[in-house]
Amino acid sequence: MNPHIPHFIVIGNPIVHSKSPEIHQVFAAQTGLDTRYEQQYCPDDTESFMAVVEAFFHGGGVGTNVTVPFKQVAYEACVARGGVSEHAKIAGAVNTLLLNKDKVKNGSSVKDALYGDNTDGQGLVNHIMSLGWPLEHAKVALIGSGGAARGVILPLIQAGIGQLTLANRTLNKAETLVAELSTASPTIHKHDINTCTTAELTGQFDLIINATSIGLSGDTLPLSYDLNCDYAYDMMYGRALPFLQHFVARGAQTSDGYGMLIGQAALSFERWTGHAIDVTQATAVLKKQSA
Repeated sequence: MNPHIPHFIVIGNPIVHSKSPEIHQVFAAQTGLDTRYEQQYCPDDTESFMAVVEAFFHGGGVGTNVTVPFKQVAYEACVARGGVSEHAKIAGAVNTLLLNKDKVKNGSSVKDALYGDNTDGQGLVNHIMSLGWPLEHAKVALIGSGGAARGVILPLIQAGIGQLTLANRTLNKAETLVAELSTASPTIHKHDINTCTTAELTGQFDLIINATSIGLSGDTLPLSYDLNCDYAYDMMYGRALPFLQHFVARGAQTSDGYGMLIGQAALSFERWTGHAIDVTQATAVLKKQSA
C-alpha cells in the first residue's frame, strides 16, 4: 500500500456487485485527489471482519465502508472501541469507519479507537431534497421495519417532516421499532409516529418510501387501492421495481435509491477527506458512464 495515497475499501459478503469503487473514482476526479478504493470480501463472521479492519488500518488505510452483513458488527466494535455518531447509534449500524486520534486500552494492549458513522439516512434525505421534493411539513409513510427503515427515521424527522406513518407486514415489529427508537433518541417521540400493517396503509401522502427489499425479487407489496401519494421512493435500485411502477400508474413522481447510494458515499468521502462532493455533478457523470 502506498502510504502517500489515501486508501479506502468497502467490506462485504457478497461484494463483487458493489458500485462503490466506481462512485469513489468519480469523487476523486472531481476533487483532484489521488485515492485508491477497492472491494474487500470477508468471510461472514465477526473474527474475520475485525481481522480485515485491523489489517487495513494498521497498513495505513484511511477509511472503510461497511455493507451487508457487517453493519451491526461494525457498530458493536465502535461502541466497544471508540464511539459512534448519533445516526449510527439510532440505526444500530455503521456503514462508515475511520480512526479516532485517541487510543483505547483493550486488556493489556492499547489500540486505535474506531469511530463509526451511518450516512445512509442523510444520503436518502439529501437525494430527496436534490430532486426538489418537499420534506418540510410533509406527510410521509415509510414501509418496512428492518435496518434500512431504522436508519432513515431520525434524518427524516430532522428534515422537518410533519407526520410519519411506519407500516410493516407485521404490526408488532413496527411498534417495537418505534418504541426502541424513542428510547434511544430524545428527538424521536413514539406518540408522533403512527403505525399500521402495510395492507392497512391507506389515504393520501405527500411521500411514500419503500424500505423493504421485496422489489428485488419481483414480488409486490400488499398495497391498498386507497393508498396514493405525490412522490414515491424505493430505496432499492438496479432493476424495474414494482413499487415504483404501481405509483407511476397513479400519477406520482418516482425515484429509485441509486441517488441515495451516491449520497451516502459522498458523505463517507467527506468524513474521510474533508472534501465535499457536488453530488448532482457526480450523479450525472456516473449515469453517463453506465449509459
